[in-house]
Amino acid sequence: MTNLENEIRSRLELALAAAREAGRSTLEFFQQANLHVERKSDNSPVTEADRCAEQLLRSRISDAFPGDAILGEEFGEQRGDSSFRWILDPIDGTKSFICGVPLYGTLVGVEHEGTSVIGVIDIPALDECVYAATGHGAWYVKADAEPRPARVSSRAALADGLFVTSQIDSYAERGALDAYFALERTAYITRTWGDAYGYLLVATGRAEVMVDPIVNIWDTAALGPVIEEAGGALTDWQGHPTSHGGEAIGCNRLVLDEVLAVTRRFPRSV
Repeated sequence: MTNLENEIRSRLELALAAAREAGRSTLEFFQQANLHVERKSDNSPVTEADRCAEQLLRSRISDAFPGDAILGEEFGEQRGDSSFRWILDPIDGTKSFICGVPLYGTLVGVEHEGTSVIGVIDIPALDECVYAATGHGAWYVKADAEPRPARVSSRAALADGLFVTSQIDSYAERGALDAYFALERTAYITRTWGDAYGYLLVATGRAEVMVDPIVNIWDTAALGPVIEEAGGALTDWQGHPTSHGGEAIGCNRLVLDEVLAVTRRFPRSV
């Protein structure tokens, strides 16, 4: 095993342990009647649970890999002097969280020289987790069961499959509401089981495609290794494999062209 492979493996072990620990910490606040919710400058909600979980993640990472950079949704950028950067979303799906809906997740991604190489999607309220490192496969674990390989579905047409997404008005926000309706008409089933949970569904073969019109890097950095190692594709709306496109498609590769035939008609204006 090369030195880089050892470096990635050791960070995967920490990413998994820290994501699950941070995810469990959010359960102390989940479905609590006295949960205080604030609104950030973009009107999105944030809670003490978001901040506490990110602080926990940052502490674990800094203790183990003090030279690594860290970028988190709640506390911004911490520069490093290594070739690794951790990208954190302590609660992806805070709107679900504040409503007591268990479909939120903790996302931990790690980049090496700007390329995502590690991803963890933990869904603490359902006790489900999927994780991956480039070249090491994707793995799914439920509660205390042994991890098993995560694989995308083998359905070859959206007409037979499940399309999931997050908030529908985000399509309108980027002038692409017709893209949502086209995908909804084509898919056998459409549900808004979105955010991190939607991508976990794709990685474990329960949904064929998850689409987001607008995302930030902390929403997507963990997704590429997970979806790709599970046999799928993570791309932007033009089909470029990237976590930095400000938009995302996660799907099995059999339906990718069908999805892109819709989304390519709606390029980003910025």
